[in-house]
Amino acid sequence: MRRTNNVYIIGVGQTELGELWQVSLRQLASRALKAAQEDAGGVEPQAIFVGNMLAANASRQANLAALVAEYAGLAGKAEGFTIEAAEASGGAAIYVANNAIRSGMVDVAAVVGVEKVTDVVGAGIESRLLSTGIDSDYEASEGLTLTGQTSLLLQRYLFENHLPREALADFPVIAHANAVNNPRAMFRRSIDINAYRNAPIDTGGFNMYDVAPNADGAAALILVRGDRVPKSLAHKPVRLASSSYITDRLALHDRQDMLFFEAAAVSVQQALLKAGINLPDVDFFEYSDNTTLHAVLSLEAAGFAPRGEGWKLATSGALTLQGELPVATMGGHKARGFPLGASGVFQVVEACQQLRGEAGLNQIEHARIGMTQSLAATASAAATQILTL
Repeated sequence: MRRTNNVYIIGVGQTELGELWQVSLRQLASRALKAAQEDAGGVEPQAIFVGNMLAANASRQANLAALVAEYAGLAGKAEGFTIEAAEASGGAAIYVANNAIRSGMVDVAAVVGVEKVTDVVGAGIESRLLSTGIDSDYEASEGLTLTGQTSLLLQRYLFENHLPREALADFPVIAHANAVNNPRAMFRRSIDINAYRNAPIDTGGFNMYDVAPNADGAAALILVRGDRVPKSLAHKPVRLASSSYITDRLALHDRQDMLFFEAAAVSVQQALLKAGINLPDVDFFEYSDNTTLHAVLSLEAAGFAPRGEGWKLATSGALTLQGELPVATMGGHKARGFPLGASGVFQVVEACQQLRGEAGLNQIEHARIGMTQSLAATASAAATQILTL
């Protein structure tokens, strides 16, 4: 019998997101993994791939894969690997797990994305921890933070395209509207244009609705080779049609065009080619709205809008749940909460909910192909996944 190398997601699990002071890193990870296993009918993985950004610094805990395996009851039963790619760590972990199954080395794999931001309190999160995702020698050492760096790009984007700041207002409005019906979201409250206009603006040009809030949380997936999908599975298996991971130059000053996310563009192109589909076939897009500018430049890099015109998709209504290209369907990083290195796994869990018809009041009608993309820092790395029924 010929073995298939198609990869299916048969189990998903996630925790709530927010400032989860009472829950530890290991508890978050094991809860998400156990939930995914239960959703998969009790299947045990042969390998665990953990995506995380901050644990070694924030929680003083490395070797996460061994920790997660132990607390999920899989010590001595599963291989374990920790994948770090800044905020794209979860997406990169999915890419590695997908390759492991397609290569034939593993039949069943688990991917866990986990982050515990509240293990550090105070200003050190931005200046000391999040800045580890940008160039330490030439950017962070000069006092530049990730938010500050992106603020500079925002000012340049508005200047080059002759736009007022309010041109970007609809992105957080859409995200917050979608989070209202997500029971696990950090902010289940809608906002309007007036709230955006009146929000405090920092010195870089972003206001508080432009930047995704860091959050604790964990999400998990169980992936299997096609011929290992249980016949008794209680829900539809979701096929991971393709996975792509691309890196770009780390420092902005080394890039040819600072306002074009090249890694994001190439990652989408490769994912589409591997999946054998065209961009218009995508029914929804879980993009990486680390900031409002990330959302705009992601749409342009993917090819959904010409350069300098990504903002028009939001103002036209195309990005709402009823639009041509729904985004951030469960609130995105902006309102669901931004669990940094775990975010790529949360995105795929949410995409599976859409494709399985389990998104509740946020369900996209006739959703059959979804695309997710997680970005590290200012797109120094990009992981893109395409999922189908």
